[in-house]
Amino acid sequence: MAGLLQDTSKFHPSEWHTANRMQRASTESQKSRSECVTAESWRLVDEIEKTTQKTQSDVNKKIEQRREEIKFWKQELDNKLEQIVHETEVLLTSKRRLERALEGCKEPLVVAQKCLLYRQRRVGIDLVHDEVERELLKEVDVLQGIIALLGRTLEQTNEQIRRNRSAKYNLEMDLKDKFTALTIDDYCASLTNDTPHIVYADNAMKLEGNFVSPEDWTDFSNVNVEKADKQRNNSLALKALIDSILSQTANDMRKQCEMVNIAFRNRVKEVKDAKRMLEAFLAMVMEEVASQERNIAAFKKAIADKEGPVKVAQTRLEARNRRPNVELCYDTVQCSLMNEVQEITKNIQRQDALAQAETELKRLSCRQLSLEEEIKVKENTLYIDEVLCMQMRESVCINNY
Repeated sequence: MAGLLQDTSKFHPSEWHTANRMQRASTESQKSRSECVTAESWRLVDEIEKTTQKTQSDVNKKIEQRREEIKFWKQELDNKLEQIVHETEVLLTSKRRLERALEGCKEPLVVAQKCLLYRQRRVGIDLVHDEVERELLKEVDVLQGIIALLGRTLEQTNEQIRRNRSAKYNLEMDLKDKFTALTIDDYCASLTNDTPHIVYADNAMKLEGNFVSPEDWTDFSNVNVEKADKQRNNSLALKALIDSILSQTANDMRKQCEMVNIAFRNRVKEVKDAKRMLEAFLAMVMEEVASQERNIAAFKKAIADKEGPVKVAQTRLEARNRRPNVELCYDTVQCSLMNEVQEITKNIQRQDALAQAETELKRLSCRQLSLEEEIKVKENTLYIDEVLCMQMRESVCINNY
């Protein structure tokens, strides 16, 4: 019995009570710590929830702000695109006007060159470097200058159209990217915590691709807008220049064309006046030729009419030379007959006046031929200027393009 009481493997009641107290204390301590942890967990959960909601709300606001920024720049780009497309269409119209104007210069140039070529067929004194030729040469120079100017302006217009299309392409590419970005951000804005099919994306935090700063993003679109504005302003200035050039060149062509036509009309009048004067001279010469021919005929008739008296006088002298002996007297009759024969013979032998008349007739005939040839020269000139050139120039039509 005493052995049992002394068994050291058993605990003392005080130890048992102590152990119970320690268990209670440990449990209560663990419970307290657990409650603290639970409270802290709920606080953290609440804090995380509020933080998450605030962060998500901030992100939603930033997404909305970003969408508004994209919409703003998209609207700007749309406006600039519409403007540059409009100005390009205007320039294309101006280009067609320039092309028609260039085409319209060809016929007047060909006509002017043909007129110069035709007028080389003038002959004699009429092959003169007159006012018509000077104005025609000036017209050729004016037309060639206009063709060169229109050609350069057309090249400038083609280059400006190319630049406009380049600016248009940049705007369209930027707009395409803006549309894609806005579509993506619209999708992002529509997502909520309850949206189905949302999943974890392990690689979402990896920055892949060439990210740019917001400033670079703004500058990119701003540069595209500025380039479009610059090309639009250049197009407006070029359009005004084209209008001015087309108006001025048409006026210059019309003015020079009229100067040539006036020179032609004046020259034709001068040639007609000269032709009428030559025709009057020819009529005068022909009249004088007829008069001189009558004069020579009368002179020759007068000479021929003296043959009878000469024959009578010579027959009388021959008969009286047969008087016999002393009757062969140099009497007054004989003396008179001798004087008569000598006088008539002397008069017949005076051919100076007839020769002079015949010489003058030859000169008149030469003058007649010269006048007739000169009249033909004038007729040839009138045919070239009035028929070939002036009638051909009637087909020239200078339009405003």
